[in-house]
Amino acid sequence: MTEESDIRSANANIRASTVWTIVLGFAADPLMRWSWPDPRQYLRSMPQFIDACGGRAFAHGTAYVAGEIRGAALWLPPNVQQDEEALDAIMARSLRPEITEDMAHLRRRMAEHRPHEPHWYLPLIAVDPNWVGKGLGTLLMNYALQRCDEDGIVAYLESSNPENIPFYQRHGFKVVGEIQHGSSPPLTPMLRTASFRPSKAAPPDRLVTQTQA
Repeated sequence: MTEESDIRSANANIRASTVWTIVLGFAADPLMRWSWPDPRQYLRSMPQFIDACGGRAFAHGTAYVAGEIRGAALWLPPNVQQDEEALDAIMARSLRPEITEDMAHLRRRMAEHRPHEPHWYLPLIAVDPNWVGKGLGTLLMNYALQRCDEDGIVAYLESSNPENIPFYQRHGFKVVGEIQHGSSPPLTPMLRTASFRPSKAAPPDRLVTQTQA
């Protein structure tokens, strides 16, 4: 059974494996497959998207893996931003023309919901589908949120899969809005104050995906 001691920061040697675990975990994500419904396009674009959204976590030692890289979470520390220029380029070359306006709206609204105060941001967390339900998502969340509590800093994420909202709520996140436009699936901004203590009686996590676009 995987324990917290099995969690480690992902270095350059396992960066590619970490990214592909997240690619697998998002293979059925509503927002990601709305963005790239063609499997070939998804497999081409998703690794680049992951690097743009959360790649800077690797440089800061806040890309965490668990269970022999069967689960992964990319956290951006306070004042560390995504690579917006890379995101713009990915969207411009890979999205279907009919959804480009909807995606632009989503990204504008996401920026509006982002906390103004310093915060830890979780753009991506995922578990290999073969290992969902083994507690890897819970271990990854607890590991990172302990630091949020120690530092007294809020944590923020956007859930791209409504099925995952109860999982985040068990870890103290609260829904602070909903983002949706045109044909897009809903995206749910969630905020967590520091020093929250999750219930020890919480059921096993069923985390499948989480992202921001």
